[in-house]
Amino acid sequence: MPHRIELVNPMSDAQQKYHYVIIGAGSAGCVLANRLSADPDVTVLLIEAGGRDWNPWIHVPVGYFKTMHNPRLDWCFKTEPDPGLNNRVIDWPRGKVLGGSSAINGLLYVRGQPQDYDHWRQLGNAGWTWDEVLPYFMRAEDQERGADEFHGVGGPLSVSNMRVRRDLCDAFIEGAAQCGIPARDDFNRDDNEGAGYFQLTARNGFRCSTAVGYLKPARQRSNLTIVTKAQVERVVFTNRAASGVVFRRSGTSVEISAQREVILSAGAIGSPQLLQLSGVGPGELLQSLGIPVVHALPGVGGNLQDHLQIRSVYKSLRPTLNDEVNNPLRKMLIGLEYILFRTGPMSMGASQVAAFAKTDPILETPDVQFHFQPLSADKPGAGLHRFSAFTSSVCQLRPESRGHMEIRSPDPDDSPAIHPNYLSTVTDQSVAVAGMKLSRRICTSPAMAPFVADEFLPGAEVQSDEALLESARTIGQTIYHPVGTCAMGSGERAVVDERLRVRGIRRLRVVDASIMPTITSGNTNAPTIMIAEKAADMILEDWRRLVPELT
Repeated sequence: MPHRIELVNPMSDAQQKYHYVIIGAGSAGCVLANRLSADPDVTVLLIEAGGRDWNPWIHVPVGYFKTMHNPRLDWCFKTEPDPGLNNRVIDWPRGKVLGGSSAINGLLYVRGQPQDYDHWRQLGNAGWTWDEVLPYFMRAEDQERGADEFHGVGGPLSVSNMRVRRDLCDAFIEGAAQCGIPARDDFNRDDNEGAGYFQLTARNGFRCSTAVGYLKPARQRSNLTIVTKAQVERVVFTNRAASGVVFRRSGTSVEISAQREVILSAGAIGSPQLLQLSGVGPGELLQSLGIPVVHALPGVGGNLQDHLQIRSVYKSLRPTLNDEVNNPLRKMLIGLEYILFRTGPMSMGASQVAAFAKTDPILETPDVQFHFQPLSADKPGAGLHRFSAFTSSVCQLRPESRGHMEIRSPDPDDSPAIHPNYLSTVTDQSVAVAGMKLSRRICTSPAMAPFVADEFLPGAEVQSDEALLESARTIGQTIYHPVGTCAMGSGERAVVDERLRVRGIRRLRVVDASIMPTITSGNTNAPTIMIAEKAADMILEDWRRLVPELT
């Protein structure tokens, strides 16, 4: 008797073959599951290592404070000691639940700059210019503001306005304007320079993860099977073609066949990890661990990029959200407002205001992004300070630094070694310092004067470029945007081609943030969803050519 698999949508016990096997039900995997299973003539299996998205904090926008660092919902990765951060080890949260990181992130919807995608095309990736990817952003979107030449309505992903505005946030936008950064109400058009409120991936005051937007409407389809709490151990290969996967659930290993393709959507850490475990990756690494080399592909796990956020914290002359959360009565009122109206602080994303700015006026596009919050903490996800304060966080949009990740052993349960290699180039160091200076200018502008008591972090005594850089090394943290570890391209370090097929292997694709050859200029969740939307079309197109009866 075949092993019985507990499924969200159970099929027959004998069902061991599927047309498409998708590994990872995160930001990309849920999109693929929806789009591919829309064809009733194919069968789709979606495998997720985490569980169902039943935790109520997942669905409350501000709930990321409760879901990050929770091992039931978060992989809880940690980096290796990083030389660029004074050998500190930092947390790297990644979603481990239906919806993946879209279920625990800060809900901020940012597409990046058109030049990001035009650059991908300049690197040899046909089909990835801004004009070619914009329709997929629009197809995904159900924009609260309505449709226009840059936005769509009726898509699975709800994009909505911030449901709370605060005087302090308005002052930051005005202060940015006083520093030459214009006010902007839409960061997702052809130019994102300016300061304004973020939009959120939220619907009626609740989080709209890809599990909510894409998977929930599709989950009752008879041709879609979803397996949760299943750890994929390896991809199975037959004659250098992916033919299936082996996963472990409840202590038992199960092998499933893929009649068309295996698709890795496990994220910038999980996808290269699984390739390496399966014998696809740097040959010397795999041999040193006793893993048979199926295909030596040196770029797997390399090209790792992330946005490093450097947080400035200012004590405030006026009460901030710190005071409200630390007051039991006011905290209760915050909860009541959300329950009754779906507004107030519990409806906020991770940050309220964004600013995209140039640290040098000669630049064509902004090179730094600010995340402004009317609150403060020692680190993201930690309890709020007991004093009135706010946070102005700045990150370099296009870092030159490149890191890598690699497995430590053939055991899928062993977390990989993550080496971000932050601040390893002179450019990255100089932009970090320039960004901190610009943050200081905005926060000491006339518009902000009624709020600012003094600079708490890094501190007014930190003045020289050398001291600012040292502070950046001491306080810098990830802003949760790892990408690039299965890079798309044609060079010797490329892992997938422009149609996201793994080079040198048939019937295997990678579809997630790991395929970005260079990081996008902003938050990476919306671009990841776009990648999956485009990939779904490419997969269907390729198989229509190969299987004439599908036309």
